[in-house]
Amino acid sequence: MIDGLGRHITYLRLSVTDRCDLRCTYCMSENATFLPRKDILSLEEMAVIGHTFAALGVRKIRLTGGEPLIRHNITSLVRSLGALVGSGELDELTMTTNGTLLARHADELVHAGIRRINVSLDTLDPDAFAAITRRYRLGEVMNGLSAADAAGLRIKINRVMQAGVSEDDLDRMIEWCGRRGYDLTLIETMPLGDAGSGSNPVSLSSVRADLATRWQLSPMSDRTGGPARYFHVAETGGRLGLITPLSRHFCDDCNRVRVNCRGELRLCLGSGASVDLRPALRQSAPQKAMMDLIRSSIGSKPAAHAFSALSPQTATWSHLPMHAIGG
Repeated sequence: MIDGLGRHITYLRLSVTDRCDLRCTYCMSENATFLPRKDILSLEEMAVIGHTFAALGVRKIRLTGGEPLIRHNITSLVRSLGALVGSGELDELTMTTNGTLLARHADELVHAGIRRINVSLDTLDPDAFAAITRRYRLGEVMNGLSAADAAGLRIKINRVMQAGVSEDDLDRMIEWCGRRGYDLTLIETMPLGDAGSGSNPVSLSSVRADLATRWQLSPMSDRTGGPARYFHVAETGGRLGLITPLSRHFCDDCNRVRVNCRGELRLCLGSGASVDLRPALRQSAPQKAMMDLIRSSIGSKPAAHAFSALSPQTATWSHLPMHAIGG
């Protein structure tokens, strides 16, 4: 698939649920409301969507949420899409998770076809973790990471950067990731929903400059199919990624689209526009109907998102929170 600006669309982020067992302050409110279960696609329908995008040229699919591992029988979907990796129709199937349920699912994820995961983890301090997630569950995440290591999964830690984070906390995480062989990616807070609109964005340009006073960071050409720019950390031998949707957007070479758990195709995270795939999905020949709809829609992918760079006063917020769109 090629959009109206000549960008090749090769990456699908497929959300399997809007629910989560944490309540991260930048993602959702404590009393977040969720879709009625009848409005969420079945796993079989999600498999059809994944297979359709693979047939259209997508080479990488990431399963997201909410928290994907709380979806009952999620490994059935992983097996269906993992078969596309085995056949060569996909290059990679991955997942983003908060890690609380990894101890239970790590082995079955590997057997179903996942080889690499991203784990969202913003701090190693139990009290700070509880303040961010509104839950004291850091121990469960650590147990999950140990299980994922034992199962042979490659792990990248995603950390959303927020104002007020101490140097010591971030330095500790860089050292810890390097010791455990994890990549670490820092992400600017995106202004989505009420939680995101109230956040205090931090420019990763200033974070990188500060880190460079204590760590030797060398730019790398590595790409994983996503938006991160990577740096080699000489002291640990690890990789540090930066995702900068606000301070330095990556729209010119954006290769991704999203489908949320309702079956709505979002061509850009920073745009409120969506395309409902459900009518096509529920026809007698769903793959053909969806292929026609997706092809006709892809040309409308915006040139760039509508977020205002690190300026909440002038930003145009998306009314949907991240957990409802799909992380």
